[in-house]
Amino acid sequence: MSEQPQPVFIIEKIYLKDLSLEIPNSPQVFVEREQPKIDISLHNDARALEEGLYEVVVTATVTAKLKDKAVFLVEAAQAGIFQVRNFQQQDMATLLGVTCGNILFPYLRETVSSLVIRGGFPPFFLSHLSFEGLYQQYQQQQQQQQQQAGASPAP
Repeated sequence: MSEQPQPVFIIEKIYLKDLSLEIPNSPQVFVEREQPKIDISLHNDARALEEGLYEVVVTATVTAKLKDKAVFLVEAAQAGIFQVRNFQQQDMATLLGVTCGNILFPYLRETVSSLVIRGGFPPFFLSHLSFEGLYQQYQQQQQQQQQQAGASPAP
């Protein structure tokens, strides 16, 4: 009787893939007293490097604006290499999108916060994020797109 191989999930490496800070209207923005409007965009991506080895990247873009002036723009891409073997195919997307995202997010959060402070601004923290919720939204969008594609008449 042959046994199924045990699932393997190992964090091989966590690293900062890309980082930038722009303060296009300095030094004038430092004398402003109003609170800027903050816009946050997050993106999660995974790709296979080789059999059983994946790179996952979580990217945050944080833009602060006062009226029509940019106060600062931060973009950070936190990445990790994960060894993932012997999981069912249907579990892979959840593992890479949710589990790996949850592992990388605290590093991304600290990087963004540190960079904003080093840029001379008051502390800023990315709020906790539910990668489970994002993944469910993504699945719902995919299902809707498939339904719409199936319902549209053939040319």
